[in-house]
Amino acid sequence: MMEFRVLQYFLAVAREQSLSGAAEYLHLSQPTLSRQLKDLEDELGKQLFTRSNKGIALTEEGMILRKRAEEIVQLMKRTEDEIALSDETFSGDVYIGAGESDINRLIGRVAFELRKSYPGICYHLSSGNAIFVLEQLDRGLIDFGLVYGLVDHAKYEALKLPFPDTFGVLMRRDSPLAGREYIVPEDLVDKPLIVSSQDRRDGWQTLRNISEDPSKLNVVASYTLLYNGSLLVAEGLGYAVCFDKLINTEGTNLCFRPLRPALEITASMIWKKYQLLSKPAQKFLAKMQELCGA
Repeated sequence: MMEFRVLQYFLAVAREQSLSGAAEYLHLSQPTLSRQLKDLEDELGKQLFTRSNKGIALTEEGMILRKRAEEIVQLMKRTEDEIALSDETFSGDVYIGAGESDINRLIGRVAFELRKSYPGICYHLSSGNAIFVLEQLDRGLIDFGLVYGLVDHAKYEALKLPFPDTFGVLMRRDSPLAGREYIVPEDLVDKPLIVSSQDRRDGWQTLRNISEDPSKLNVVASYTLLYNGSLLVAEGLGYAVCFDKLINTEGTNLCFRPLRPALEITASMIWKKYQLLSKPAQKFLAKMQELCGA
């Protein structure tokens, strides 16, 4: 069975890409560190490193182990911190995973309100799509996740957030549609579209509000982060279908126009069923429920 200490050794070598550098960082002799790594490879039955005159590089199996080892070390640190702070009333960390949305302002509002009474709480916001958020939540790396769409209530508790996000189109100010007050689906059927990569994975649910057959739309690019998508828009590649209030268009060559009929979607904050939340996480949840009128 792999020891936590050996995983830390492995991560140090992966980071330093050098046995001598990792040994110096860990205050170990190089032969001792080399033996520990060899024992780890023997235990797993896989080669984790390739060694050459240029240094050490991870194999494919080594890269898999690094990802999991980083998660294990992070989770262990969280556990140690929570135990160490268990006698303190409300100090510690709250971990939240969320996508790009104006709803994240609510997290800031909750954190600001709590800071007045509990200044010892620190908040960590990880950004990613729904797949990333659910993976982080399932592995215990975050306390709460903000997601859109249906919630698996067999696995998660949920708080529906009463602040919908509005879809629209981000475009250049000199584009043919910029003079419109709003955009209707027919305006976009022949335009080059830039869409969220999550919408691609979700079966074009957003684009189905524009066309019954999204495959007939002219999708020229996709984005994970809208900021990157906005750069493509600014260079004239196309029109980005996205949430409002994410890109500050003031002083730029970009503008945003809402869709009509209005297309809105509401997020839910979720957490694992039967999970014992830390005291800071409990306070965060209670304040979130209060602000949402739950």
